[in-house]
This record gives sequence, structure tokens and C-alpha cells, in this order.
Amino acid sequence: MAFNDDKLSLESVRQSLIRLEDTIIFSLIERAKYPLNSKLYDQNLMEIPGFSCSVFEYFVKETEALQSKVGRYESEEEEPFFPDAIFKPDLPLPKPPSVLHPAEDSININKDIWCMYINKLLPQFATEGDDSNYACIASCDLQCLQALSRRIHYGKFVAEVKFIDAPQDYTPAILAQDREALMKLLTFETVEEMVKKRVKKKTMIFAQQVTLNDTIIIKEEKYKIDPSIVSQLYADWVMPLTKHVEVEYLLRRLD
Repeated sequence: MAFNDDKLSLESVRQSLIRLEDTIIFSLIERAKYPLNSKLYDQNLMEIPGFSCSVFEYFVKETEALQSKVGRYESEEEEPFFPDAIFKPDLPLPKPPSVLHPAEDSININKDIWCMYINKLLPQFATEGDDSNYACIASCDLQCLQALSRRIHYGKFVAEVKFIDAPQDYTPAILAQDREALMKLLTFETVEEMVKKRVKKKTMIFAQQVTLNDTIIIKEEKYKIDPSIVSQLYADWVMPLTKHVEVEYLLRRLD
């Protein structure tokens, strides 16, 4: 959670983003245990009345429907991949406090995240093959997707706290609906380089192959997932898509 007592702070948002790095890396490591299992994502292999989708889409829709009934998507930190398939909560649970502008409801780029993950990222680290372990793999994939979605849509919180801290910097560009100007205000290349280095280093630590004899021996040359893939994931997708979310949020911030 990026806030306490319904208030945002830049430091709490930053700490949340750093913790999400760990979640993403561990989720990818877990998925890397299994082969690609491309049939899981083939829309032509499943025939279920009322559904025209892949096994994985079916799994995600049904899982999100269940999670929505216990309030997962009442949180501003969560965005469903299939918004039309979710429900209002069945249980009388308290709704998390709202700290964002109401326009945040209109921002959901999970379609882009889905396509990136299935078509671009998975083939980079999942080995070719099919072990028919579809349920476990679908669960791993969904954990990866939800972690990536949460991290990228956290751009709403980043944008809100930056706007609160310096409204005079952002208001002219918002009034002019100038996406390019907002993107320049939100881009800090030195910070982005630091993030890429940090996630690569974390992956080198978390994904080490370790054997235990009389002493712990770390085989540094072999990893459960290539650290450069995670660094490139952040460079090519996570940070650019996060900034896209930030821009879209700010464009609506004065509505």
C-alpha cells in the first residue's frame, strides 16, 4: 500500500515499487521452471459452451471472477484483465480508502501487458516444450501478469504524488493536453538506469543456482532466469508503460 491515513508520499510509493520488483522477479523465476506449453494460449484448442478463448484466458476470467467476489478489484492498486467478467463483492468487506482522482477508473492497459507477456516476454525465458501441466503454469502466468499489472498501473500513484508535490509544473501541460511535455516532465534517465541495474542485481541474487555441500557454493555463471532479461523487461516495457499510465492519469487529473 502506497499510503497511510489516506495520504500519499513519494517515499512510500518508491518503497512499494521496490517491493514489487521482488514480486515480479520471484514470479518469473517460478514460471521459468516450466516449459512454454504454447497450447495453453491457443484460442483454437478449447471448445466450451459460452467461451471462445484459450485455456489460459478461461483460467484468468474464472479466477478474476472469483477474486472480484471477495473485493480484489475494489482496490485502486488492482486492474482486471477482463473487466466485463468481474462482479461486485459478495462479502461485506470494508473498501480500501481512495486516494486517487476518480479518473483512474478509466485507465486500464492490461491488454498491452497481456500481449507483451505472452508474445514477447515468455518466449525469451520459457524453454520450448509441453509437459501438459497447464493448471500450474496458468497459475504462475497469472501471478506474473498480476504483478506486472500492479507495478505498471502504480503509475497512477506516482503521477498523483508528483502532481501534489508540484502542481505548478504539471498544470500547464495538462491544460494544453500536451502528452509530450508531460512525458518529458516524468522522465528521469538516471533513475531509470538505476532501476535497471537494481533489478538485474536482484535477479542475479534471487536466481542463483545454489548447492550445499560442506559449504555453500554459488554457481554464478548459471541462473534460473537470465538477469539481463529482467533488466530489459524493465527498460523496454515496465518503465515505458508505467510512464504511459502516468501521462494518461495526468491528462485527466483536472477533469
